[in-house]
Amino acid sequence: MSKTYVITGAASGIGKALTEYFAKDNIVFAGVRRQGVFDEIKSISENVIPFYIDLCNDESIKNAAEFIKSKTDKVDTLVNAAGCVVAGAIEKIRVQELRRQFDTNVFGHIEFTQKLLDILEGGRIINISSMASYGIFPFISPYCASKRAMDILFNSLLMETKRDIKVISVKPGVIATPLWNKSIEQNRNSIKDCSGYEAEMAYMIKNADKNGQKGAPVERVVSVVAYADRVKHPKLTYTVGKDAFAARLVSKLPAGIINKIIKSKVKKISSGGE
Repeated sequence: MSKTYVITGAASGIGKALTEYFAKDNIVFAGVRRQGVFDEIKSISENVIPFYIDLCNDESIKNAAEFIKSKTDKVDTLVNAAGCVVAGAIEKIRVQELRRQFDTNVFGHIEFTQKLLDILEGGRIINISSMASYGIFPFISPYCASKRAMDILFNSLLMETKRDIKVISVKPGVIATPLWNKSIEQNRNSIKDCSGYEAEMAYMIKNADKNGQKGAPVERVVSVVAYADRVKHPKLTYTVGKDAFAARLVSKLPAGIINKIIKSKVKKISSGGE
């Protein structure tokens, strides 16, 4: 039987791959931040209904929810897949950039979800989190913190709500998507402002480029999300990839030991050792 999905971040990467997968046999409301890609998204399938949403804009979120409610009175699965990465050294990052990180990855999704809860009864919320939720990766700590906050707040929703809604967190490791190159472009100014951290920023850019090319295929995430969507009793959390599983294990170590491991890595990068 056909279902109705709402997917944010549908213009590229994981969100687009999920849109392509679910639209084969279902109706998919595909959320994008650039209205210029509407035709491209529509061409995926006649089952795809694109809508505009800027997760940093309250009015945009409100309009997006109202548009969906004007088209359907039932959403079976909401997939919060949109996201961004704010990078740089914490002592240098501008606070407005931290706010943008949390508006996009956390607050926007919370607000959008709140506005759809009455038509999600009996449905599922699947969040595309990250292995970054398990700890701190140097120089992308805003991203790590936002994904952790996303997991905590949505888990609180699951525990508190009186509605029949399942909440699932999918935590991928490194996946080959445009997010990596986009993150470098979006953080050009922050990276430029990180005087004294030139070696670290150069390493981060090189690593992002490598991840965008050599990360795991996006289909692995699609497969896990599809499973979490169809299984009767889904787990609260699914990791995708050996690196995500390793991050989960390391997160169980004492904080002091984790800090020593990370600090050692940072020192090697600073000295040009990696």
